Amino acid sequence: MKKGLKLTDILVTIVISVAFGIVYILWGSIYYSAKPLGLHLDQLIYGMWFIAGPVAFLILRKPGVALLAEIAAASGEFFLGSPWGLTVLLYGVVQGLFAELVFMAFKYKKFNISVAVLAAVASCLASVLMDFAYGEIGALSTWNLSLFMIARFVGSIFFAGMTAYYLVKVLEATGVTNLVRPVSNKDYAELDQN
Repeated sequence: MKKGLKLTDILVTIVISVAFGIVYILWGSIYYSAKPLGLHLDQLIYGMWFIAGPVAFLILRKPGVALLAEIAAASGEFFLGSPWGLTVLLYGVVQGLFAELVFMAFKYKKFNISVAVLAAVASCLASVLMDFAYGEIGALSTWNLSLFMIARFVGSIFFAGMTAYYLVKVLEATGVTNLVRPVSNKDYAELDQN
């Protein structure tokens, strides 16, 4: 399997990302609706903003896709009028980079739920570091910060890890992913057995 990104890989990644960019901008309404409920319930749904990278990587299975997907999704969100302005782009770069590092650690050869969850956790960690850098959560008391972190990590595992993995599994069952993935020796061996 050739590892480099072809033009079709980049275009498919951007199409996936644009779709998630639209989801991201719409997700902001849900996030802001949950925010007044308190107890950091909004953080339970924050993980949706990390889903583009894992989904794109699990579909295309190539280096650089998770980073490109998060940057493109953040760009789409920005151009659609994100309330966070240009900072959304910086968050997208850092979150995509952290997810990419997880896939790189497994040499881009693991596509299971554990790797998807680790990528989600890495993206979440990136977002927390960015929040600290922007001074958004540094003043929280210990118990409040703990509740914030638990909620954000749980939500990230659910949305960007598990939901991303099972979304791709559903797409695989339809055969859509066969259009963008190269045929492997295992696929040829299965055809010979039939």
